Amino acid sequence: MTKVGIIGGAGFIGSHVTKKFLAEGYDVKVSVRDLSQKEKYAHLHDLENASQLELVVMDVQDAAALQTFLQDCEIVIHSGTPFQLAVDNPQEEVFEPTVRGTENFLHVVSQTPSVQKVVFVASVASLNTAYPMPVPNRLADYVYTEADEPYLDTEAIPYCQAKYYADQAVRKFVATHPDPGFEIVSVLPTVVMGKPLSARDDSTSVGLQYLFKNKIAPNPFVQMLFDNDVEFGIVSVADVAEGIFRAATTDGLHGKNYLLNSESYKVSDMTRMLNGEVPVDAARNVYSNAAAKQDLGMQFQPAHVPLNEWA
Repeated sequence: MTKVGIIGGAGFIGSHVTKKFLAEGYDVKVSVRDLSQKEKYAHLHDLENASQLELVVMDVQDAAALQTFLQDCEIVIHSGTPFQLAVDNPQEEVFEPTVRGTENFLHVVSQTPSVQKVVFVASVASLNTAYPMPVPNRLADYVYTEADEPYLDTEAIPYCQAKYYADQAVRKFVATHPDPGFEIVSVLPTVVMGKPLSARDDSTSVGLQYLFKNKIAPNPFVQMLFDNDVEFGIVSVADVAEGIFRAATTDGLHGKNYLLNSESYKVSDMTRMLNGEVPVDAARNVYSNAAAKQDLGMQFQPAHVPLNEWA
């Protein structure tokens, strides 16, 4: 039976990915940082086919531990980079685990014969570090695609910059290793919304939904989002998990990148939907999902579905 290794498989997105692979009958190995913090992982044991789940303590920056984790996996999902908007030490909390962790992972996985497919859970921020703002000098109705040159804003928040540099490391690896012996695919979700599988409320996605629903601005960045009624591309966490599963189980995608996005709405309309109300403006689609629909057969749920689920 195929074994899947999921780095970050207990997080907001990762838990849904773990659920999907277990439901499809795969053996699943999930990396965790500290097994003693059972409240972070207890929900995984309640998933369908949880008897096929293994939890392994592993730090992606520890090459030896990573090599042991990967050695019997045929599919690997890398969803283990922190999504944090406000940090005290960007280098230690964001850049090291995201960028150095990715570089370390690529080195180790290239020496692991069992691995046949790797899926990186990147971010729309790796394509546009100004996100959710548009790339400067682009028209308001510009539709971003995977063919766009990634844009680096050196003033962007550390999370967005780190995702950009990590994605650049993956692109460089693909360019310099035309036949590495396994396929690499990256998915680029927009802002991921929906209901978490755990009772934890410490994920940034869950936090944003809470802030938007209740119109709370705990810092200048979130206040700016309200003041400018910023538009977000939105995608359901369940659809992201489905997209990752399809990218992992579809052959012939080496080096491809896929935007995962449903619809775009302004913060004010997200607030309305999070409170069970109807949005004022019609949805737009600023980040194209055409490639994911064509190559992965994706059908994305309307934005109100994950927002109502969380509400």
